[in-house]
Amino acid sequence: MRFLLFGIVIISVLLALLTHIIYVLAKLIGIVVHFRVSYRPFGIAALLLVVVWVLTAIYGNVYGRFRHEVKQVQLSFESLPASFDGLRIVHVSDLHLDGWLGHEKELQQRVDEINALCPDIICFTGDLVSMSPDELRPFVPILRQLRTNSSLLRGDERGAVYAVLGNHDYMPYSRIGVRERNTAVAELVRMEREELGWKVLLNEADVIRRGGDSIAILGCENQSVGAHPVIQRGDLRKTIQGVDSMFNGQCSMFSVLLTHDPSQWRKEVLPETDIPLTLCGHTHAMQLRLLGFTPSKWIYPECDGLYSEGQQYLYVNIGLGGTLPWRIGATPEITLITLKKTIY
Repeated sequence: MRFLLFGIVIISVLLALLTHIIYVLAKLIGIVVHFRVSYRPFGIAALLLVVVWVLTAIYGNVYGRFRHEVKQVQLSFESLPASFDGLRIVHVSDLHLDGWLGHEKELQQRVDEINALCPDIICFTGDLVSMSPDELRPFVPILRQLRTNSSLLRGDERGAVYAVLGNHDYMPYSRIGVRERNTAVAELVRMEREELGWKVLLNEADVIRRGGDSIAILGCENQSVGAHPVIQRGDLRKTIQGVDSMFNGQCSMFSVLLTHDPSQWRKEVLPETDIPLTLCGHTHAMQLRLLGFTPSKWIYPECDGLYSEGQQYLYVNIGLGGTLPWRIGATPEITLITLKKTIY
């Protein structure tokens, strides 16, 4: 809360300062051209800007960041095995659990809503925490309630929560040494696997079977290769080889790739693979969208929603949480993706 108040004050001062700078420039021009410039409209403008900003920030903190929506997307693929026609994937990203302290009831509602969607698979694409694995501890009892409709999946592998790590999950912004940071990351992975029961994939793959058909879930570590290079731990080739090794290189199967940063899709996934569906998070749409536009576009060409190139799709989930305790317009989301078999 202190950080939010500090941000509100700083931006308020900047808005007022900007208005007064414009007034001074207008005043100087007025002196040159012998035109009297009144301060009153500039003073009123400064006041209005500050008031509008403060009200907007309060709205974004109290209401905007907890208002959410369920987006439904249906994608058809010729290569999807027939047994997986109608597979329901719930895609969630960027919880940033430090922002949910004191709002456990709201997080419980999100979990209940996800379970009510009856997903076959839940995919979480990173940034569970912001600074420390300790952020997860109070929420273990809530998050371990996530359930998949495992009865729809037969064979050795049943429905599960699959997860990858995001840039924040590697704790790059914590003021600790490398050894302590590696220990913290290992503890976060342990908690996700053992206490939540999630399948955390670190440049790894898992195969789900239904009847005689199989699909692969690929989990690549964070690979920031765009305008905002943070953590580069992803090894896409190693991730794909995880599937090949299961079948001695004899099988090419339908795959869903989980990775945190969408910049990897255009840089590596498209030119190097034929992976039909990639799920990402990371951008939050900069937690700001006005009249359909988000400034996140200036950094990430693919920053919000569904994108396609040929027969390959990318979905960028803008997250349920945030690094800042407010959202304006960029509504937090839960995404239900239904896969359909294209039949000619």
